[in-house]
Amino acid sequence: MTSVNVKLLYHYVLTNFFNLCLFPLTAFVAGKASRHTTNDLHNFFSYLQHNLITVAILFAFTVFGFVLYMVTRPKPVYLVDYSCYLPPPHLRASVSRVMDVFYQIRKADTSRNVACDDPSSLDFLRKIQERSGLGDETYGPEGLLHVPPRKTFAAAREETEQVIIGALENLFQNTKVNPREIGILVVNSSMFNPTPSLSAMVVNTFKLRSNIKSFNLGGMGCSAGVIAIDLAKDLLHVHKNTYALVVSTENITQGIYAGENRSMMVSNCLFRVGGAAILLSNKPRDRRRSKYKLAHTVRTHTGADDKSFRCVQQEDDESGKIGVCLSKDITNVAGTTLKKNIATLGPLILPLSEKFLFFVTFVAKKLLKDRIKHYYVPDFKLAIDHFCIHAGGRAVIDELEKSLGLSPIDVEASRSTLHRFGNTSSSSIWYELAYIEAKGRMKKGNKAWQIALGSGFKCNSAVWVALRNVKPSANSPWQHCIDRYPAKIDSDLSKSETHVQNGRS
Repeated sequence: MTSVNVKLLYHYVLTNFFNLCLFPLTAFVAGKASRHTTNDLHNFFSYLQHNLITVAILFAFTVFGFVLYMVTRPKPVYLVDYSCYLPPPHLRASVSRVMDVFYQIRKADTSRNVACDDPSSLDFLRKIQERSGLGDETYGPEGLLHVPPRKTFAAAREETEQVIIGALENLFQNTKVNPREIGILVVNSSMFNPTPSLSAMVVNTFKLRSNIKSFNLGGMGCSAGVIAIDLAKDLLHVHKNTYALVVSTENITQGIYAGENRSMMVSNCLFRVGGAAILLSNKPRDRRRSKYKLAHTVRTHTGADDKSFRCVQQEDDESGKIGVCLSKDITNVAGTTLKKNIATLGPLILPLSEKFLFFVTFVAKKLLKDRIKHYYVPDFKLAIDHFCIHAGGRAVIDELEKSLGLSPIDVEASRSTLHRFGNTSSSSIWYELAYIEAKGRMKKGNKAWQIALGSGFKCNSAVWVALRNVKPSANSPWQHCIDRYPAKIDSDLSKSETHVQNGRS
């Protein structure tokens, strides 16, 4: 307890060092000024009157510098509102229902002899399901929950259109923005990219204007949501007085894997239906009604390294079935990429006290390599109030909780989102932000850090600053179940873990 108090005192003194020095400096200046007489002030103004050219030059430079700053500074980007898609109740996918889907898909595969099928594959899927951190209220696509499952292109299109249109209709209803006011559109979906594109589908459905700047991001994995935000931010810095619409989703119908390769079967147990639509603005008048201001975006790509590039890869298995293969290097790759992302983001958000400690330990490690094994891990909780870690799975959340030195309440939004909605890919960080709002924890001035990991390999971060005490939007995905979290998740996970352990014994 004493060490904690000492660190807090150190943090306060170093962070407010200049403010603490300002008081004696102000007192010193005030003391000096009090000794001056009216004659001294008269002499000073007389000096200025005889040096008008110098005064004019200084004034001109000051005005020029101010104008240059106002013209070149990036315009603030506001998050007006966002909407997370909540599927209808009949698409609920409990663990038992998901297992039935796996069985039906394998049964429908004409290339497999079901009578001789190895039951260990289904047992493997069941164990992954039970210890994945997902509950019984996640959602699956209508095509796969149908008996027999429909893995058609039409079913895949139907799934994605339902998610995107549902999220956008709710967003436009909440914000009262006319779709024709949208000037920028960015849609990201990694696995499903039909022709015409999904961005074209949005333009057609909501009759967006003909000169819209539209973009469709594909194949960029679970971190594409922050990439889309970063792209929209850059475009808003160029195009003035407009709205940018970002849509993040993923398709499960065509992403399901029906083979026997276990490294490809894992993704079947984690991904669920979900999506989010985000409305951004650079209009000054929108600040009053917006929820957040975008403070920073940091993107890190380690794809130049072969291990990073191949650790999450879509490919054919031995029997020619397409799936996403997760390599054994994924944990190390994710850790390395995260450290590089933090190294870039840290100096932007950390207080001076944490920067100083990191610098001291960095120099000490260089000088004393054998005595100091690790660099100092900054306390990000001194700079960030809320953490939205991509709900990729229990292992991902556990690893980031440990690496960043977070407490259970810091990762509560991520665990609850994983349990309630599963891994919804790039949109998961928005379900987590909605969870924090539904709990009433987002206060004016709070900073929220969204961390997304994805294939390539990429780690992307976005930091938002709350402009007011943020309340959940209408039709929030948590409005009917927020009171059941986080208590229910703890008991469910412990039961699942016990069940898995009993099955192993």
